[in-house]
Amino acid sequence: MTTNAANMTVLVTGATGRVGRRVVESAEAAGLTVRAASRSGAVRFDWADRSTWADALRGADAAHIAYLPDVGAPGAAEAVGAFARQAVELGVRRLTLLSARGEPQAHATEQAVWDAGAEWTVVRASWFAQILSEGPLLAEMREGELVFPSGEVLEPFIDARDIADVVVAALTGGDRLIGRTLDLTGPRLLTFRQAVAEVAKAAGRDIAYVQVTAREYGAALAEFGIPAEEVEFLVELFETTLDGRNAMLSAGVREVLGREPRDFADFARECAEAGVWKA
Repeated sequence: MTTNAANMTVLVTGATGRVGRRVVESAEAAGLTVRAASRSGAVRFDWADRSTWADALRGADAAHIAYLPDVGAPGAAEAVGAFARQAVELGVRRLTLLSARGEPQAHATEQAVWDAGAEWTVVRASWFAQILSEGPLLAEMREGELVFPSGEVLEPFIDARDIADVVVAALTGGDRLIGRTLDLTGPRLLTFRQAVAEVAKAAGRDIAYVQVTAREYGAALAEFGIPAEEVEFLVELFETTLDGRNAMLSAGVREVLGREPRDFADFARECAEAGVWKA
């Protein structure tokens, strides 16, 4: 059974984020009515302000959940669980959760969605390719040197557009993906050093990769004013997810979408052509 997208209204939380804005684009392309929610958008939604939740949810058939700062962060399970339960109370039938591959800290948040009573799909994604083209690491890439605590661990970088397409397939695909936890990766393994080198080649410039430990990286974040609790969580997250546990590919994208995931080289070429990494 396939859901009639023309009759579906979906709330997309984190609609200005790397994945969220692509979920909006993919959902609109599929014919869904989309409520793009963010702290400053027309549809206001703030995880820290629960008074914004009901208005965003009311009248929606489905909701895509992206918790900030991270699905495994302290307080994530409690907040997401409360949101999911409120969604069900307001008549939302289907929920998708953006989760993280190889992150045990996220399991309690996933459980909170499972227990809410909605039709659910959890999307566990590996590191996004777009971590190098958007957000806080972009400035370093443009300056020609990325400092990061990934070592020489292999990662199956995935394009955020593929994650978004899978989310929309879960929302519109009827019963096929309900009650499923989907494991998503890109098509090949790269170290962060190799990924930066591919970006540098595509951009036609030198970009160095500098390895540091997670603790050294955390100390640098603290110097930038990141709160101590958040720093400690990030250090734990890097030590956990960058230990090689994700150095394997999955067939999740192909299973759901019937095609291969986008290759990192294509991502790098497209971003370079758009001038993303120009100094």
